[in-house]
Amino acid sequence: MHYNCLIVDDETELAKMTAEYFNMFEVSTAFVENAEACYAWLKENTADLILLDINLGDGSGFDVCKKLRDEMQLPILFVSARQSDDDVLIALSIGGDDYVKKPYSLSVLLAKVKVNLKRAEQIAKVAEESEHTCSVCGHEHENEAFYLDEPTMSVVQNGQRISLKAKEYALLNCLYRHKNTIVKKEVLFDEVWGDAFFSDSTLNVHIRKLREKLEENPNDPKLIKTVWGTGYYLELQE
Repeated sequence: MHYNCLIVDDETELAKMTAEYFNMFEVSTAFVENAEACYAWLKENTADLILLDINLGDGSGFDVCKKLRDEMQLPILFVSARQSDDDVLIALSIGGDDYVKKPYSLSVLLAKVKVNLKRAEQIAKVAEESEHTCSVCGHEHENEAFYLDEPTMSVVQNGQRISLKAKEYALLNCLYRHKNTIVKKEVLFDEVWGDAFFSDSTLNVHIRKLREKLEENPNDPKLIKTVWGTGYYLELQE
């Protein structure tokens, strides 16, 4: 069977309550209690998105995420009672799309899930479109070496389309709109993360992931430059 969402959480009552709430709002949801049950479920069923706890009875959600990332690209949102910045950074660096701390509001969590489901649907619809045509405005980009395509949440660099995660795209989009000028860290936090509090380390992780995808040598970046103590800028030839 196909579901919109799979919850992997060893807090059975919370997982059951969350699934029932989501189902009330027409987000079809199932839940399992541990890693092995997750793998077994995915052999028989499909999901558009996974809500994944870190502490599972038979292992770590981090290991589950790594395994799933080798096989599929669906959104993975971590949901955990662990509060440390280190846990958030690990979750994002191994492929998590978001990190929601317990206890959570069911309505807020549902809103996050719906946003990610909608974005995944948009990406699927336009993924086969021409590499040279912007799917937003139909503008031809044949002579442009670097441009962003929002519906596919991707960047086309020298004719190659590179898929990005939600926060990676939002971060690159902010730098792109201010290209060739310094963007202060405070501006990036405000435009990319909004009211949510994230540390410099979180920003650094996302910058590093962008560099790994876009730079020939991420350790010697030519595209995304650091202005120490201030922020970053995207250097593009006009």
